[in-house]
Amino acid sequence: MSVVALVLLAVGAVLIALGASRTYRPYQRYSALKEQDANIARYEAWRGGVRGDSKTGASVAMDILRRQMQVGGAIVIAGFVCMVLAFVIG
Repeated sequence: MSVVALVLLAVGAVLIALGASRTYRPYQRYSALKEQDANIARYEAWRGGVRGDSKTGASVAMDILRRQMQVGGAIVIAGFVCMVLAFVIG
């Protein structure tokens, strides 16, 4: 393998690790908020109340966390692209 291919492999591995670490924590919090939101919806349906369509703090937080997960996923994809390029070049 050439030096360029080895560098691309190293960069790809670092990007995959970085993207995975940036995605892990927001995913945990997003899952917890999503489950909490589902519990509230079930409770309000049981109670007979109608849930408002307005934005809540939790829905805004879920949007922010979803965006952070998308950025982390894009970093992981960039890492995979670097690794594929390393094998194509090398």
